[in-house]
Amino acid sequence: MIFIQGKEPIEAINNKKLAIQFILLFGIISAFGDITYEGAQSVYGPYLGYLGASASAIGIVAGIGGFLGYALRLVSGYFIDRTQKYWFITILGYGLLFAVPLLAIAGNWQIAAIFIILERTGKAIRSPGKDAMLSHATKQLGTGFGFGLHEALDQVGAFIGPLIFTASLALTGGFKQGFTVMWVPAILTVVIAFLVRYKVPEPKMLEENLQETESPVNDQESLSKIFWLYAVFTFISILGFANFPIISYHLQFQKVIPEAQIPTLYAFAMAIDAVVAIIIGKTYDKIGFVSLISIPILTLPIAFLGFSKNSISVIIAVILWGAVMGIQETIMRATIADITTISNRGKAYGIFNTVCGLALLIGGVAMGFLYQYSITFLTGYIVVIELLAFIAFLALKKNIGKYIEL
Repeated sequence: MIFIQGKEPIEAINNKKLAIQFILLFGIISAFGDITYEGAQSVYGPYLGYLGASASAIGIVAGIGGFLGYALRLVSGYFIDRTQKYWFITILGYGLLFAVPLLAIAGNWQIAAIFIILERTGKAIRSPGKDAMLSHATKQLGTGFGFGLHEALDQVGAFIGPLIFTASLALTGGFKQGFTVMWVPAILTVVIAFLVRYKVPEPKMLEENLQETESPVNDQESLSKIFWLYAVFTFISILGFANFPIISYHLQFQKVIPEAQIPTLYAFAMAIDAVVAIIIGKTYDKIGFVSLISIPILTLPIAFLGFSKNSISVIIAVILWGAVMGIQETIMRATIADITTISNRGKAYGIFNTVCGLALLIGGVAMGFLYQYSITFLTGYIVVIELLAFIAFLALKKNIGKYIEL
C-alpha cells in the first residue's frame, strides 16, 4: 500500500474524496427531486379540488399516497438486499417522478390521484436504496456529517420547489402550466442519477475498503436487539410529532397569521431544516447516539407554541418544527448505518421507513381528531407521547452502552 509521508494511504485519500463527491452529487439528485415533488405537493389539495374532488376524496388520496410512500419501502429494502441492485431500483423510483408533470394532462381527479399515488410509490421504491448507498459513503467522513450534508442539499430543493410553483401560478394563473414546468427538474433528476451511477457503480466498496472491525452491535447478519429498540424509539418520537398540515390548518382556522404567509412559513422551515442538518450531523459524529435525545426535547414545545394564537409563538414553533425535521432526516438515518451491517442495511432502512410511515399515519389521524375535540387534549397527547419517547431513549441508551461508549 502506498503512503504519503507516513500519513494516510493514497487509496484511503482517494476513497474519501470519492465519497464526498458521491454525497454532493446525490445531494444534487435529491435537490432536483425535491423541487419536483415538494413543489407539486404544495398544490396537490387545491388541484384535486379544482378537478372536482371532494374534501373526503382528497383526504383518502393523501392518506393512501402517504402510507404507500412509506410501507412499500419495506418491500423495496428487502428486494435490494436480496438482489443487490441498488442503482437499478433507485433510478426506477426516481423515474416515477415523471408522474408529477403528467398531472398537467389529467382530465379528472381520479386520473390525477393515480399520478399522485405513483409519485409517492416512486419515493418508496428509491428511498431504501438511496439511504443504503449514502450510508456507505458517509462511513468515509462520519455518518452524521455525511447525512447532514446530503440533507442540507436536499432541503435546498424542498425550499425552491414550492416557490417555483407559486411563481409559475402567479405568472400563468393555472395549475397545468406549473406542473408542466416540473418536467425540467424531473428529467434532470434521472439524468444526473445515471451519471452518478456511471461514476460510482458500487458505492458499498467505499465502506468495504475501510478495513474497520465491526463493533459487537454490528456482528450479526440478522437485525440486532439494538435495532428493534431503536425502531421503538423512532416510532414513539414521531408518533407525537405534529405534522405541518395540522399546524397550518390551525393557523388558517384561527387566523393566527394571514393565509398567504403560510407557504412562506413552510419554506422557512425547510431552510431551518437544511441548517440544522449540518449542525446536528457534526454533533452526532462527536457525541454519538446521545444526540437523539434532542428529538423529544425539541418536539415538546411545539405542542404549546404551534397551537397557540400568538404569531410569535407560532414562528418559534415553526423554527422548532424545521429543526426536528432536520434532526430526523439526518441522525435518525445515520444511526441505522451505525447499527447494521452492509448485508442487511437495505432491509433495515425499509423497516425503519415503514415504522416512520406508520407513526406519521397514526399520529396524524390522532392529532387531527384531538384537535377537533380539544386543543388541550391535543397538547396533552403530544406531551405524554414525547415523555414515553424519552423513556424509550433511556432504554436504548442503556443497551447501546453495553457495546459502545456513548
